[in-house]
Amino acid sequence: MVRRDILLHGRRLSEDQPPLTFLLGNETVRVNPLGFLHYAKVTVGTPKVSYLVALDTGSDLFWLPCDCVNCVTEYNTSEGRARFNIYSPSNSSTSKEVPCSSSLCQHANQCFSPSDPCPYKVSYLSDNTSSTGYLVEDILHLATNDGRSKPVNANITLGCGRDQSGAFLSTAAPNGLFGLGIESVSVPSILANEGLTSNSFSLCFGPRGMGRIEFGDKGSPGQSETPFNVGHRHPTYNISITQLNVGGNVSNLDFAAVFDSGTSFTYLNEPAYSLIADKFDSMVDEKRYMGNLDIPFENCYELSPNQTKFRYPVMNLTMEGGAHFFINHPIVVLASEATSWFYCLAISRSDNINIIGQNFMTGYHIVFDREKMVLGWKESNCTGYEDVKTNNLPIHPSTAPTAAPAPGTTIKPEANSQMNNSSETLDKPRSANNSKKLGSSVILRLLMAGVPFLGFV
Repeated sequence: MVRRDILLHGRRLSEDQPPLTFLLGNETVRVNPLGFLHYAKVTVGTPKVSYLVALDTGSDLFWLPCDCVNCVTEYNTSEGRARFNIYSPSNSSTSKEVPCSSSLCQHANQCFSPSDPCPYKVSYLSDNTSSTGYLVEDILHLATNDGRSKPVNANITLGCGRDQSGAFLSTAAPNGLFGLGIESVSVPSILANEGLTSNSFSLCFGPRGMGRIEFGDKGSPGQSETPFNVGHRHPTYNISITQLNVGGNVSNLDFAAVFDSGTSFTYLNEPAYSLIADKFDSMVDEKRYMGNLDIPFENCYELSPNQTKFRYPVMNLTMEGGAHFFINHPIVVLASEATSWFYCLAISRSDNINIIGQNFMTGYHIVFDREKMVLGWKESNCTGYEDVKTNNLPIHPSTAPTAAPAPGTTIKPEANSQMNNSSETLDKPRSANNSKKLGSSVILRLLMAGVPFLGFV
């Protein structure tokens, strides 16, 4: 009852509040050297220090590399080495430790004293990938996203990540992970509980790797919606899919999946995976690619040296409630070491959880409405939150998931959500002579999965 009263009080306070975003702007971007996730610049502490964090709706805790035992301090770019800021509570006058007695401390029974700093460890689906440290409170610097950009300081809880492992030491979220999940420790939950915003936020994933984030955004009229599945022990943005459409072939199948921006590609278990993969395979003209590459995709197809275009079946998901979710980017185009091109159905086989990854979200303004407990979506090019005019605006394929991106590559005809379209035609990428080939480091970046399988320990 206390929790309900706090939420209702926060909702009343936030009704007239404008939406918020980060102080440095609402833009998000895919950073090729850091994998195929969306990143944003956040500023934390006093004085303000900026960090480049990955945006993850599949986990809850916002953590930064902090007084590190193991973390990444720099990365290579085409212009040279770029250094990351490392958070230190002792350098921020507004930082304080979260004690084990706090309600946010999930395992206070592991503490020696209630006044000890609350420890955490979050482990992720990627092999041996985790962040370990203790919880602190500090200021996250935000601004109104209403044209006036009025500064707003939010007292939030974050993880002082002293020890990172796995993908966090190579190519994924090396400078921190911004958990956007549904639990009380996540930043959207804290902002709503403090009455700073409505209990909702949105992400937009543009077709060329640019995007937007906004806290308090409840969407727009005409958006499609489907309810979240509630009642799980570890709540996530879990929705139900009732129908698969591959090239006009419809299969009725009821299964649940998590919308997770912290996972680059989509993962499906049986029988959904085989229903899509087998039907896709039966409708493409190219022969299977048999190159010896350690990639997570099973359905890959060769492009001949003289081939200029290829066709692949369009895909739609029907969500609970009947709304359709058109998949703008079901494939990824890659180049081998021999400069030959091939493309893959960008879905990986999963042994457990179904995940709708970032590639399926591309081309949409997606709203995570935690008050109504619904997921909303509307086609957008993410330059603003205006609608995409599907009858005259071509949607370009994402260049970031290709190992050798080709300027000028377009999908023809324009991508749209009409159910009667059976296939699309894609221009073959141009010469790969001056482009990066698909190697082991690129493969590692394909594999980042953001859903945690352990909470605080």
